[in-house]
Amino acid sequence: MNARDRIVVGTIWIAVAGLMATTLELDGSLSAGLIARLVVILVALFLAAVYLFDPWGLLSRQPFH
Repeated sequence: MNARDRIVVGTIWIAVAGLMATTLELDGSLSAGLIARLVVILVALFLAAVYLFDPWGLLSRQPFH
């Protein structure tokens, strides 16, 4: 995966996290729905970091040539 593709996919994951963040209702109580939304936001941000920074070099390898 080249750098441009990784930037596009990372940006999409940031947008997903942003959209999910707009659905949060922080009224002081923790509900299952709130916890699930927080988990989705954290996973989306993690995936964005993986695609943008490629910390382990997984995306820059091309094993299926």
